[in-house]
Amino acid sequence: MASTYCCEISSMQDGIVTVGIGFGEPATNDRIVPDALRALEELGLQGGRGIKFNGAASLPVAMALAHAVAHRFGFVACRDPKLERYVVAISHDPAFRPGNLIE
Repeated sequence: MASTYCCEISSMQDGIVTVGIGFGEPATNDRIVPDALRALEELGLQGGRGIKFNGAASLPVAMALAHAVAHRFGFVACRDPKLERYVVAISHDPAFRPGNLIE
């Protein structure tokens, strides 16, 4: 089966995961979501203070990825191209609240 979606770490030091569409065949979210979760699992992320997602993703993919890492990291943020910053979406860390902006 061709992969339809991939996740790549662009910078392990900064905790940034770049989400991007792979070069597989076109697919709908019922195939893309499992592929994205499988690719994320292959990264072997252990957890940490926070994680930041960057790149294009459908709403179902974004929700699935956030859920998969929400209890491994203190916060989950995603890049907002209009703000040119990351927006905290989920947080268990009192230093980061949902809606906070991160450079």
